[in-house]
Amino acid sequence: MARSTEPRRMATLASLAAELNVSRTTVSNAYNRPDQLSPEMRERVLDAARARGYPGPDPVARSLRTRRAGAVGLVLTEALSYSFSDPAAVQFLTGLAESCERAGRGLLLIPAGPASTPEDAAAVVQQAGVDAFVVYSVSDDDPHLTAVRDRHLPTVVCDQPRDAEDTSLVGIDDRVAMRRMAEEVLARGHTRISVVCMRLRRDRHDGLVDPERRSGITFHVQRERLAGIRDAMIAAGVDPDIVIVERFDHTREAGRSAAAEALSAAPDTTALVCTSDVLALGALDHCAAQGVSVPAQMSVTGFDGVDEARRIGLTSVQQPVLEKGRLVGEIVLGVSHSGVDRTEHLPTHLLAGVTLGPVRTG
Repeated sequence: MARSTEPRRMATLASLAAELNVSRTTVSNAYNRPDQLSPEMRERVLDAARARGYPGPDPVARSLRTRRAGAVGLVLTEALSYSFSDPAAVQFLTGLAESCERAGRGLLLIPAGPASTPEDAAAVVQQAGVDAFVVYSVSDDDPHLTAVRDRHLPTVVCDQPRDAEDTSLVGIDDRVAMRRMAEEVLARGHTRISVVCMRLRRDRHDGLVDPERRSGITFHVQRERLAGIRDAMIAAGVDPDIVIVERFDHTREAGRSAAAEALSAAPDTTALVCTSDVLALGALDHCAAQGVSVPAQMSVTGFDGVDEARRIGLTSVQQPVLEKGRLVGEIVLGVSHSGVDRTEHLPTHLLAGVTLGPVRTG
């Protein structure tokens, strides 16, 4: 007898239930709520499903029915690779993932370029199948935050922006932390200080920061860290009008080139204060390439306390990045959420490394 050439129809939840003479709920429970079935019944259902090539209930259909996606969306205004290359971002992502894992939720990365238009931002955020959002360190005027708020889902911001309505916040006091670092630098006798900083606005700018650009900073973290340096200098009676070099990309190479530019603009600099460890590591690379001894001839400081910086003894500010991620996850998933928006400032402390020394005299 000739074999039929018609393709075999894929089994469905309904057809499997009919064949086994059980309810559709029984088949669904075999996958989603196994505690509701006896071991024998569950095995019977799964055996029949395997024999007929049935993969289980459609997760997309289930999410439409329950209106739950089972995932948290992490909005990153950087290239996706940034999440796996920037040491602070990696630590934050690890902490957030741990919280999601404990709650049985997935984590969807939503990369969005810093130069995205409001239309692009709205599209990428609206298409995300998530139950809640985490916004990781964006500018005051970033359109993705507006698009996130339009979704009316639970939202937690990490670091920046501040004062966003209808969101919780987890961060640190960047101004106080950087002021303490600057006070340490000044206490060692350094008055000729230059700064290497991260991106100040969403537009690309690589170079010296003039007064106009300094007055219009839209990234809260950088604005506060620069303000902390200025506070310390004014309190010490030191002229705060110093060289500041900005880099759009947050890479070690960017730190290296920024240090070279800063020292070219202010050759009498005795201390390079960097607003991140990644930039500081680049500044150390520049000093090494130029034969400049650290800290005998040049002091260098960072901010974040990432593993590599600690390993080489960079003088820095330690912030609890891993704990930030965990706490953000707990709040957005409701593990410790009371239903009221929260603001959590985590502690920081100075790491007394070997790259800050007394100013060289004579």
